Amino acid sequence: MFRPPLPPFTEQTAIEKVRLAEDGWNTRDPAKVALAYTPDSQWRNRAEFLSGRAAIEAFLARKWTRELDYRLIKELWAFTSNRIAVRFAYEYRDDSAQWFRAYGNENWEFEADGLMRRRIASTNEHPIAGADRKFHWPLGRRPDNHPKLSDLGF
Repeated sequence: MFRPPLPPFTEQTAIEKVRLAEDGWNTRDPAKVALAYTPDSQWRNRAEFLSGRAAIEAFLARKWTRELDYRLIKELWAFTSNRIAVRFAYEYRDDSAQWFRAYGNENWEFEADGLMRRRIASTNEHPIAGADRKFHWPLGRRPDNHPKLSDLGF
């Protein structure tokens, strides 16, 4: 199985890889998202350490059960031949209608087939008022004309 774009990355292919990851996560489909990772992929997400697609899929299912109306933007920070660093922000609400915005960084490492073998994420979040939300597109893929993180000052 190949998951283009493949390493070694150029600036353009790294940007494309980041956008494809963002699009995948915005589906909120754990099984689909998990296919972007190697079968033995290693994750650190906040204080959780995960290994393998099944664990990743279960983690994402739990996440999107709690994080309702989830919308995410990722932006390239840096890249090398098989590694990409991104920064991200996402907004969601909980089941009591409290909105949150989370910010963070991810470090990604890829196999030659384009599957991610390692993901290290650091995330911070805080509650926001619904009126302070910035991510207003319909659920799913962020429209191409929606402001990026840098455009929003994040």
